[in-house]
Formats: sequence, structure tokens, C-alpha cells
Amino acid sequence: MSEEAQPAAAPQGQQVQFPTDAAALSTVYTNFCRVNVTPEELVLDFGLNPTLTPTPAEPIKLTHRVVMNFFTAKRLLNALYGVVTQHENAYGSLELDFQKRLRGGGQPQQPAARPAGGAPSPIRPAPGQ
Repeated sequence: MSEEAQPAAAPQGQQVQFPTDAAALSTVYTNFCRVNVTPEELVLDFGLNPTLTPTPAEPIKLTHRVVMNFFTAKRLLNALYGVVTQHENAYGSLELDFQKRLRGGGQPQQPAARPAGGAPSPIRPAPGQ
């Protein structure tokens, strides 16, 4: 990865690029994420679900945990919303309902409009979390 340092004072509306060191970076693949919250932090547990549908008899092995404050979580939410929206604009809507994807689900649909106020929808923890 290239490292580019930008001056600390960027014009208003532009994000500052910070230099990074990826020497110790490891890459993993995940297709499962569990969300837990405390009053001060968001906890994301990632793992790999090897089956098409999870079964209670075979647990999903969690491999990584990311803990962040809610300010960082909101920045991440905005960044993810932006890249997913760009992807859907280029390639069509991402169907989250597995059964609809199996049946072909018909034509790709336009991405959903951003909620009023410009903020993306909040992440909601899974039931029982």
C-alpha cells in the first residue's frame, strides 16, 4: 500500500489523509459479525460461518474482536455507507435476504435513499445481544 502524507490543514470539506504503517497488518476473511454494545463502546466479533445456514449444533468460530468508541463507530458507519452505496450504484442493489438471492430475486433495484437528515440508518444489535 502506498503511504501518502497530506498537510494537517486541509481545505474545509476535505478529509485529511494520515500516514499509515501496514507492516504488521494481517488480512482475514469474515462472513459473520456479532454486535455487542456497552454504554461507551461498540464491540464487533468476527468469524467464519462454514455452512449456508447456521445450525445450533455447529458453533461459528469467532476469530477477531474489534472494540471501538461510538465516535469511531459513526465514522466507520459513514465510510461503509459510502462505499456500499457506490457499489450498489455501479452494480445494483445488494439483496440481504438469502432466500430471495437463491430464487434469483428478479431485477436489481435502486439503492434505498439515505434517511432524512443525511445520517445512515443505525446498526442494531441482533436480538438477544
